[in-house]
Amino acid sequence: MTEDDSVVHTLWRPNRKQIVQGVLGMFLAIVLVVWWLPRIAQTTWSAVFDTLGHVGFASVLTLFGLMCLGLWTYTFTLTGSLPGLGHVQALIANLCGSSAGNLVPGGGAAGVAVTYAAFRSWGFSRRDISTSIIVTGVWNLLARMILPVTALIALLVSGGDLPVAVVRGGFIGAIAGLALLTLFIAALASERVTCAIGRALTRVLRPLLRRMTSARDVAIDELITDLRVRIVGVVRQFWLKMTFGIIAFFVVFYLLFWQSMHVVGLQLPFSHMFAAYAVGRLLTAIGITPGGVGVTEGGAVAVLVAFGADPAQALSGTVLFSLNTHVMEVPLGTLAYLGWAASKKTAPTDGADHAGASPGGLAPGV
Repeated sequence: MTEDDSVVHTLWRPNRKQIVQGVLGMFLAIVLVVWWLPRIAQTTWSAVFDTLGHVGFASVLTLFGLMCLGLWTYTFTLTGSLPGLGHVQALIANLCGSSAGNLVPGGGAAGVAVTYAAFRSWGFSRRDISTSIIVTGVWNLLARMILPVTALIALLVSGGDLPVAVVRGGFIGAIAGLALLTLFIAALASERVTCAIGRALTRVLRPLLRRMTSARDVAIDELITDLRVRIVGVVRQFWLKMTFGIIAFFVVFYLLFWQSMHVVGLQLPFSHMFAAYAVGRLLTAIGITPGGVGVTEGGAVAVLVAFGADPAQALSGTVLFSLNTHVMEVPLGTLAYLGWAASKKTAPTDGADHAGASPGGLAPGV
């Protein structure tokens, strides 16, 4: 095993505390799904199963097709954030990382570790991978913050009473999104702001760094300054491609959400349906359960019922949507792992860290 392989394999291993947290999170997800969701929807699981029993096989295939289309559109964001990455590679890495993050204790750390390992196995440098992870993370957060704001505007235009959950979600999204966007733009536009962030992080992390023999001489501010240069290069060149990917992803997944409601017979105006979808997507940022299971569904169902939707239909449609966005990641993630194992591996190119380098002879767009 090479030194780099050792880094990949030891990058993330759950400790006892993380395992306990993961088990508790899974237990909480089960409680929320089995007990809390029917209470929020004011219905029963027997009514939900009866409604789902009328969904045909053709409808199931349509939902699955929309889910696959949504995952493919997101590859544009990944390939834009990591020049030289192919769309098939991006799809494999996304499925592997998402399935690990939703199933393994420690969630987010596991997903990042698996994504990092996949990118390294295809020859990408550590610096380019870190840039990709940060840029895609910011793009995802901004999109999730903007969704409830967009829903709030749509509801205001259409008129009518607004559920408290939608109003609260809109304000939270607006404030958090504006703060994140302002900080991100300021850090990219001003080297002084970047250095200030670096110095602040250095002071915060200095006690931790002193305990790590290999990191005693690390200057966080210098690392962040270097990272800023690379992020500026990627964003300046590929912001349109990344933005197209994230917008297309959320649009297709909204169509999946709408179709999930349609096949169970639920009909609501666009503004009401989109508001429920937006609140659910915003709540995915709450990581108290694996993948936010139970929490996201509860938020969406609460909004739908508040708008007068039939409780059994609202919960049935939400369950269908969740099955495609969470449960289907298990078999697809398994196929992605097999695809990763069978893919051609390339030695990492840490000497070519500039944006746009195509590691291992890979051409962009492969």
